[in-house]
Amino acid sequence: MRQDKTVQFVCFETILDSEQFITQWEHFTRSANSDVDVTLQQSEKNGVFKYVAQHRYAAGEFQFVFTKATRSSRTPEVEIKAKQAGGYSILQLERSTDARADESKIFAFLVNSQTDLSAYKQLTSVAKLNIYEAYYENCQYAYILEYFVKNKNAAELIEQLKLLEPSEVRIYKECILQVS
Repeated sequence: MRQDKTVQFVCFETILDSEQFITQWEHFTRSANSDVDVTLQQSEKNGVFKYVAQHRYAAGEFQFVFTKATRSSRTPEVEIKAKQAGGYSILQLERSTDARADESKIFAFLVNSQTDLSAYKQLTSVAKLNIYEAYYENCQYAYILEYFVKNKNAAELIEQLKLLEPSEVRIYKECILQVS
C-alpha cells in the first residue's frame, strides 16, 4: 500500500462466523466486480461478529460500487448489517503489510475532525500506526486509526485508547480469503 491510495472502508455486523460470512461476502464482491486490493478483518464479542473490509485504490481511480446483495432462495435469511464508512486518504503510514501471526490490528474510529491526534500517536511505543483521514464530507468517521500490535500488548493498548474516548475501538483479526 502506497500513500497515494484511497482506502474505502465498509463495516459489517452479523451473527455469522468468518467461514459463513466470507462465503456471502465473496459473492457480494464478485457481484460488484470488485477485483481490488482488499483486506477483511473480524472482531467477535458475545456472539456478534464485526467485519471491516479495506478496499485500496490508486488515487484518482476510485470506483468502488457498493450494492446490497439481493437474496435468493439459496441464500440463508441471516441479517448482515452493512455500513459504508466512506473513502479515506492516508495521513500517516507506519505499516504497509498485513498483521503477522503474533499480531492483532486495533481499529479506533474517531468522529470529531477536531480531535488532537498527537495523544493517539503517543501510544505507538508498542505499536505501528496508520492514520486514515476522511476524503469525502459524507464519511462516517473523521479518522480511522489502525494500530498493529503484538498480541501480548493488545489489551493494554485497548485500555489506553478507551481513555481517549474514540467512537469505537476493537481488536480485529485478519480473515483468510480465497484467491480466485
